Amino acid sequence: MDERIEAAEVQIAHLVRSVEDLSEVVARQAGEIAQLRRRVEMLLEREAEREADGVALIADQRPPHY
Repeated sequence: MDERIEAAEVQIAHLVRSVEDLSEVVARQAGEIAQLRRRVEMLLEREAEREADGVALIADQRPPHY
């Protein structure tokens, strides 16, 4: 009986460690997602300002041979 309890305790310890590791990964990814969202918002704002100013990007212009 003691061997089964010890085996269960070992398994629980591994599971707890796995949960802690996954929690750290999720927290890190949440930070990265928040940073990426801020960057996307910034880029969208910049693009909206360019459109409002009437500035055309070179990539949006047709080549002269068309």
